[in-house]
Amino acid sequence: MRTVSLIIVHCSANKAGSALRAVDIDRYHRSLGWNCCGYHYVIPTDGAIETGRPEELTGAHCKGHNSHSIGVCYIGGLDADGKTPKDTRTEAQKATLRKLIEHLRQRYPKALVVGHHDLNPLKACPCFNVTAEYTDLQP
Repeated sequence: MRTVSLIIVHCSANKAGSALRAVDIDRYHRSLGWNCCGYHYVIPTDGAIETGRPEELTGAHCKGHNSHSIGVCYIGGLDADGKTPKDTRTEAQKATLRKLIEHLRQRYPKALVVGHHDLNPLKACPCFNVTAEYTDLQP
């Protein structure tokens, strides 16, 4: 079993209201030559939890941190112009993301909850301050 020390939150970098699902990200990642979706979980705009890569497998979502993390991605993250980073989470996505992180923290009680940009400051992803929003869920 992998040792998980990070739960990393991402956005898909798509316009607000995008209808993308985990299957679409999986298809795109496979087109890049990857084995499957790089994220372990994907949360579309309706707030469903969709499985990407099984947790027991190393993800492909944050260079240098994949071996010891779980990657969670919400669909969205860009303003209507398709360029400007923006927190576009729906209320359903916000609620589901919190529930999923709570569940993951129960499974991995020592794991820190961070945003992709916390590990790679050149990225805006996930376009909100994860550490501030989930302060109460930190070890």
